[in-house]
Amino acid sequence: MRQMQTAAKRTARAAAPAWALMLVLALAAPAAAQRRDQGHSIGTVTVRGKLIVMHLKPGALGRENLFDLQDRTLTFTPAAGGYRVTAGPLRWDANRGAKLSGPALRLADFAFPFSGRQWRELSVGISGSIQMGSPGPARHYGAYTIPPRGGVAVPRFAQLAQAAGALVNGPPAICVFFKPRLQGDRYVSQNARRVLITWNDSSPNGGIQDFHWFPTVNQFQAALYKNGRIVLSYRHLTARDAIVGVYPRLTGGAPHRLAVLPGSAASLKSLRLSTLDGVLLRATFQAAAPLPLPGSHRGGFAYRIRFARPGGGARTSWVVAAFARRPAAGLRYMAFGPGVSRRVQVHGDRVSVEGVLPPALQSAPAVLVSAHVFSRRRGARAGRPRPAAVIAPRLVHLRGLRNPRVHFASLSAGAGPYPVVYEAFHYYRLPDMHNLACTVIKALGDRFDFLAYYSDFRVDNQEAGTPSNGPRGSTGPQVTGIGRPPGDPAAYCSAGRFQWAFIQPIDAGAIQMQKYPPANAPVGNRFDITHYRKQIDEVRQSDHMPPYMYAMSQIGHEMDHRWNAFLSAKVNGKIIPLGNPVHWRMGLQVPVPFPYVRPTEASIMGGGVWQDNHNGTYTQLDDNYYVPATGYSYLDLYTMGLISPAEVPNFFLLQHLKFVGRDPEGHPIFKADRLDLNIQEVIAADGPRRPGVMHSQRHFNTGMVLIEMPGHQPSARLIREVTGIRKQWIKFFAIVTGRRAHMTANP
Repeated sequence: MRQMQTAAKRTARAAAPAWALMLVLALAAPAAAQRRDQGHSIGTVTVRGKLIVMHLKPGALGRENLFDLQDRTLTFTPAAGGYRVTAGPLRWDANRGAKLSGPALRLADFAFPFSGRQWRELSVGISGSIQMGSPGPARHYGAYTIPPRGGVAVPRFAQLAQAAGALVNGPPAICVFFKPRLQGDRYVSQNARRVLITWNDSSPNGGIQDFHWFPTVNQFQAALYKNGRIVLSYRHLTARDAIVGVYPRLTGGAPHRLAVLPGSAASLKSLRLSTLDGVLLRATFQAAAPLPLPGSHRGGFAYRIRFARPGGGARTSWVVAAFARRPAAGLRYMAFGPGVSRRVQVHGDRVSVEGVLPPALQSAPAVLVSAHVFSRRRGARAGRPRPAAVIAPRLVHLRGLRNPRVHFASLSAGAGPYPVVYEAFHYYRLPDMHNLACTVIKALGDRFDFLAYYSDFRVDNQEAGTPSNGPRGSTGPQVTGIGRPPGDPAAYCSAGRFQWAFIQPIDAGAIQMQKYPPANAPVGNRFDITHYRKQIDEVRQSDHMPPYMYAMSQIGHEMDHRWNAFLSAKVNGKIIPLGNPVHWRMGLQVPVPFPYVRPTEASIMGGGVWQDNHNGTYTQLDDNYYVPATGYSYLDLYTMGLISPAEVPNFFLLQHLKFVGRDPEGHPIFKADRLDLNIQEVIAADGPRRPGVMHSQRHFNTGMVLIEMPGHQPSARLIREVTGIRKQWIKFFAIVTGRRAHMTANP
């Protein structure tokens, strides 16, 4: 479901357990996030050769708002009630000073006044932001340690249009040009009246989730003055999307009550809506009894609040969920949805979340508000979660709510004052995955197992690739025994066949859409296919690696999520998860029986190929990253129904990994505790795979869909690259399944 940019991040995917992930995805999908009933068509569909062309309806993905402050300077002047803002010609200070070696910056000559305090310590983020106070500690993910990047942070797949609002009332911060994946250098110059911070950043390059083979130029700076004035300047920006804004903490005055909506069941007595400082909307759910505290071991649940503009049009949802990361871990509260902060407050029988509504809703004089409660016991494992309690839609007037989002370039001089002020520069919003599938299936029929989407435009995602999801349908009996229940194909307009799809289109400008790396592309690290170019060419005894290597990594990995990697093993009565939770654990031994290119490959779903050194250490011969494209392991093929349990060799799981060095060929070596496993222990935990190998599906069809904006036709480049990906996908699938399964890609 999710791909990782580095091996360390793959190890970090210890997110919600299966039921909580399903519930959150069902209640708060990345696009509209307003429902989980059946999707609807959002465009027209035609067939062009072996490809499908979808023309979106006008406004289906909203509008872009791309960066327009090139060669401009923004000045934020403190005033009663916040800051006054002026946009003017570029003022650039060439004396950038010394390079920072890390995010921590101590002011030498003065304390900077911000958010009601005087600050001597700043956390300067690589990706273009400043957070008041010291940087957080390094993060530890299994065998890896990730140093702090500094500044603010947002979730990996956050859309900037929504994340900008979710930063309100978080740690006091300044987003100078906050684009989460920027990388590069920071410079500091200080004197008695101001500190100057200059960024010389690049978008990431060369990786599967990148848009550039080569570094780019992004130069911007922030001057923080002793009197509290903030000056942001933009000299050279290649990137077009980022968050720019000033985020002091709100003063925290008494909330202004908007409405109290009575509940319909004991599990939800009421929903209270109020405003905080005229900027934030606060939603407070009240239960009939005290709620479990974070860290407790009671069953999980989720509350959802829906906002809709009367008469149709704009609508959105916020979800607050309580779940445990692991069976033995205590409950954790998190909030999801456009503009909502992930921070959750729990007090007795009440749980509260805060956020900023999308502009289309906040500009309405009143909105329809409804709410639902979902519990782990009722519907959490079903395709469509069923609510345990409901608050019917009611009209609520949003009096006194002021949108902190502005358009800086068009503000009059000295506009404001604003207690919080920001602008999100972004590409088109992500489509709803149900609507994408319904648009294709309603037009062409229920003939697709998988759907892959490509486009000539970018969407509001920092990564060039895409997550995936789907209902796990099938052409025959439902598949069981793989650690995940089936979903609801009807929500995707399928009678039962549709199984899995990309969540969003991949832009033709992404480097994973290109057949080969440029000849002069810089050689990257082991997460970059250029790192393997010589090795693969030697194995193939040819001038090129296989075409579309990154594209095969993406589609091969994502479509295999239909089955993997959710298995567990039952050992001495204890359930041992083999995934973390959606990729094989790094220490899992998962060699590939039918390699795609290299003699030794680990599963495209993670895990590794490990050599036991018989001294308590293990050498990682192939890692848990899916670049370059690799095949499917024995466990993958078993869950796909392509091999029997008897064909799965015994394997092992390395736990408590500790890096101790490298062998002469550069392979990492770890100390670890070895747990030997076998397929019967997997069957004891999850049951046998049904249908079995003699009756499982062997023929699959993928729809390759080109998505276009109204009035546009697919470019020659898009058609050429997707045609090449289509042909290679059919070859790839045959190779890595040992030709035990057959893939077509016919509309």
